[in-house]
Order: sequence, then structure tokens, then C-alpha cells
Amino acid sequence: MRKIGIICILFLICLPVRAELKIDIAGAGTSPISIAIPVFAGDYEGEVTTIIQNDLQNSGLFRVVDPKAYIQTINGVNTPPRFSDWQAIKAEALVQGEVMNQPDGRIKVAFRLWDVFTGQSMEAKALTLPSGEKRRLGHMVADMIYSRITGESGYFDSKIVYVSETGPHQKRLKRLAIMDQDGANHRYLTDGKSMVLTPRFSPNMQKIAYLSYKGGKPSVYLMDVNTAKEEKIGYFPGMTFAPRFSPDSQSLLMSFSEKGNTEIYLYDIQTGEKKRLTYHPMIDTSPCFSPDGSQIVFNSDRSGSQQLYVMDKNGKNTKRISLGKGTYATPVWSPRGDYIAFTKIQNGEFFIGLMRPDGSAERLIAKGFLVEGPTWSPNGRVLMYFKQNPYSSYGEGGETGLYSIDVTGRYERKVLTPTDGSDPAWSPLLH
Repeated sequence: MRKIGIICILFLICLPVRAELKIDIAGAGTSPISIAIPVFAGDYEGEVTTIIQNDLQNSGLFRVVDPKAYIQTINGVNTPPRFSDWQAIKAEALVQGEVMNQPDGRIKVAFRLWDVFTGQSMEAKALTLPSGEKRRLGHMVADMIYSRITGESGYFDSKIVYVSETGPHQKRLKRLAIMDQDGANHRYLTDGKSMVLTPRFSPNMQKIAYLSYKGGKPSVYLMDVNTAKEEKIGYFPGMTFAPRFSPDSQSLLMSFSEKGNTEIYLYDIQTGEKKRLTYHPMIDTSPCFSPDGSQIVFNSDRSGSQQLYVMDKNGKNTKRISLGKGTYATPVWSPRGDYIAFTKIQNGEFFIGLMRPDGSAERLIAKGFLVEGPTWSPNGRVLMYFKQNPYSSYGEGGETGLYSIDVTGRYERKVLTPTDGSDPAWSPLLH
């Protein structure tokens, strides 16, 4: 008996210790984690469960196990999992949950996340929102699962504002539209009587800035996200791009032309004061703040072709950071501060690319006949942009749509919209 005990101890010592279930989100060769998500108890139409499944599947980091393969039936968060049943279908993670209507009319979702291999509970939470926000509850649960396994914040509980396009390409009708990041809850914010361009969310999620041709002149407008009430900021002659907000949402960066010279300005929303930041005879445009507000990236043709530059927030210490071949445009700083996304044109092709703020480690992650206008997810791990197909000699084709892709460039997918879409802007997280 003693020998058997020693052998058992030695066997246990020799067993490999399994690390906690986790995805290296930046790893180029990372395989998706297999996750089982049975329909939550009380989710009679499966709406909450389906949202969670789709969010995680669409991230490219998870593979939802086919429910037809499930052996055990899970009823609520208190059903003890038979981990051998889930191991048998090669699930690495398991989510069990329950949807409950509360006496005050609100709705509650409770869930538990399990590591199937170790049998350990990784997360157990309950969330409550008004009954009309069932979809948000699904996105919030997906965010928590994503965050627990990846170690990064999620991005599913967020909005997209974009330009909806209809009509012949010679005379496109362009309207502002807003939707959840998965395309649900779609609604139009403008009536299409005036062309709109390049909407941008404020960091505090209260306003959208955009360029409108209402009245025949390109003017900057602010729209309240909740009420859709418009406020005209002003008409700036020769403006090239719609403005972007400062990190504190109190100012707007913009470029416009005075006496034929396009420069970058900082505009105080409350006082209307303009502060000029660049002084150069060539075109300086498309500015964007770093997340901490200390620097600004922009593009300029001051070197003879359109390139990317970084300067301090006061316009000092300007440095060129794009050093590759081709031309660069529409730079956008990641919310994490680790990357700058951009549009690149080289040899007649369009690309979406990334580089570090010092210009190093440039990578091109998407390409097409025309791809443009990258915007970052709230966690800085996914980009959305628009892609246009070429027109035929008969003027047909030319479809324009929204696409998302992760920073590794492996998981690209089309974002479904009711019409053609361009100029997307991703909101911060709603929670």
C-alpha cells in the first residue's frame, strides 16, 4: 500500500500544471477558444443567448460549439456541469445562464463562466437593466466573457455612426445613421435633404460632430446622441475633413483654408475661440489627438507627397513618422495609444494599415479597390472601415460597405447595413 501511495504522489507531481484558460489576443497564431453557450434558462426566444454567441463568434477569438453536439442539458446557473460531457465535445469553456423578469419590470441576467478542463469557475455575475434593453444585457455579458478570457476590455456594448448611401453614384443620397456594433437597432439621424460626411463621436458619448451641406455650404454640426438635436458650430471655408474631438470632449480639431492655405486649428466648443496649430505653406489636414491629449497625428504633403506627422498638442516638435513607399491619409490614434491606423495608397491599390506612434512596425492588414476611413473599437483591438467596389463601364456596381478587422489582420467580416455605408465611427463603451 505504501508503494502505491508513493507512485500516486509521483504521478501527481509529474502531471503538467495547466495554465488558466486565456487567449493571447495579439498573437498572430492564436487559435480560437471553443466555447459552449447553451440557451439561458428563461430566455424563451433565445435572444440574449444568440447575441452572446454571435458577439464572441464574430470576434474571431472564439468558436461556439454547435448546440447539436451538447450532451448535458443546462437549466439555469445552478445546474452543476458534468465537465466530462463538455470535455467530450472539445469545449474549453462553458457559459451557463438565466434570464429573469424582476417585480419592478426590469430584467436580470445571471451567468457563470467555467474552465471545462479544470472545472474551475472563472466568472459569476448578475446584471439588471430595464426590460427594453435585453439586447444590451447580451452585449454586456459577452463583454465580460471576452474580458475574462482575453484580459482585455470588451467592445460589444457600443454604437456605430456612419453615412448611409443610396441612389445613383452621380447623385448619392447621404444620411447619418446609427446602430449597435452588430447592426441592430438601426435608425437614421438625418433626413437626407442635405449631404453629410465624416461623423465622429465625442469621447463622453454625448455628441456627434459631422460636416453637413445644409444651406449649400459645408458647415460643422454637433448632434445630441440621445435627442438627435442639431447645433451648428460654424461655417469654415475650405474645410477638408470633419473635426475630431479632444479627449475631454471640450474642443474640436479641424483643418480649413484661409487665403488658400490649409492649416490645422483647435476650436473651443464653449467659447468659439480658434487656435492655429500649424504654419506651413503646404496642406496640413486630417488631425487626430492621442488618447492622453498630449500629441496630434495628421497628414501633410509638406515633404512632396502625402505623409503622416506627429506634433505636440501646441503644434511644436513636428516629426514625420511614415517612412514607407506610397501616400498616407486619415490617421487615427488607437484608444490604447499603441497604434496609429491609416489609409495608404501604393501602386494604385488602397490599404488599411497600422504603425507604432514613432512610425515603426508598419503593417498593412486590409486592401481593396478603395478602402478608407479606419475607426477603432473602444478596446483598440478591432478596426472598422469602408470598402468600395469598382464601377463598370455602364456605371453599375460601386457598392460601398462597412467591414471590421482585428489588429492581426486575420478576422475580416462585413458589417451588414440596410443600405450602402461609408465613413464609420465607433463609439466608446456604453457601460
